[in-house]
Amino acid sequence: MYKKIMVPLDGSPLAECVLPHVESIAKGCGAGEVVFVRVAEPIHLPAGGGSDGGYVFSEEEAARIRKETESQNKSLAKKYLEGLIRQKKHAGVKMTAEVLEGNAAHTLAEYAEKNQFELLVIATHGRSGVSRWVWGSVADRILRSACVPVLMVRAPGCVPGI
Repeated sequence: MYKKIMVPLDGSPLAECVLPHVESIAKGCGAGEVVFVRVAEPIHLPAGGGSDGGYVFSEEEAARIRKETESQNKSLAKKYLEGLIRQKKHAGVKMTAEVLEGNAAHTLAEYAEKNQFELLVIATHGRSGVSRWVWGSVADRILRSACVPVLMVRAPGCVPGI
């Protein structure tokens, strides 16, 4: 049923709690492809003239720092995903890594739709109420914006609540 599965990861043990589920689904559904995805969000630095006494980077400094940092972040993300693939190889399942740039929730939902994934598997803290509102939830935003089925896996230690 699910031949092409997308698995967003952020490098945390929490996000990796989906891996046993992905393995079971891939085997049970005869998935042909699993794509592990990590989003490198752009960094924002204050640039330009600052009159409040705080340190502000020149436009050139900010651009240089942004470029170096984003390049390093993408490289580390790719290395992480490729290492994960080496550990998790499954017979008959093509596993690939993709590093994307942009806002995590929007970028992941757009990538899933554009690449015609049949299932998206993502971990969630299981926060509710004020803590979810304050901290936000990439998983929740993906659930609401993706046009493909989304399987949300609650992380170990989840506390029920409304």
